[in-house]
Amino acid sequence: MRVDLGFNTEQLGTLIEKVRDDPAAGATVWKASTTWKKGLRSEATIARESGSHTVPMDEPVALGGSDTAPNMVEMVLGSYGCCLTTGFVANAALRGIQLEGVEIEVEGDLDLQGFFGLKDPDEVWPGYTDVRAKVRLNAPSATAEQLQELFDAVVPTSPVGSIIARPVKVTTELA
Repeated sequence: MRVDLGFNTEQLGTLIEKVRDDPAAGATVWKASTTWKKGLRSEATIARESGSHTVPMDEPVALGGSDTAPNMVEMVLGSYGCCLTTGFVANAALRGIQLEGVEIEVEGDLDLQGFFGLKDPDEVWPGYTDVRAKVRLNAPSATAEQLQELFDAVVPTSPVGSIIARPVKVTTELA
């Protein structure tokens, strides 16, 4: 039994079945482009068939920016939290769990010595060395067991969580 949590569960269910029946249909490529604006401010643009989305990013004043938007490593944390939220809402709806709220706090440890190039990346990693998330699910009609099963299904299948937790091949070239 599905519940209405504000999105098209039928469309999602159909896509899941399509990928289940034809795994090649699940192989997708996602794209973004970025443009420097001014100072340490830049924008990421994500183009889709339905239109494009622009996301501004900037560094805090302490790192030389003008603090007009979140910085890139903050966006990673926000992306992880939002990815988990999407996973909880989608999976809850498909499992018939009526969610009334999802709140996730995400924090990460990053040593600026690596980012500034003061230490070799093998000595001080320039990215996050630890990321922690606290999840609060408000679902009064769900049992603790249902919420634990939902949690156990969502966390290991988070694409952003997987990107953060596992090595990903990154190819960057000067064009």
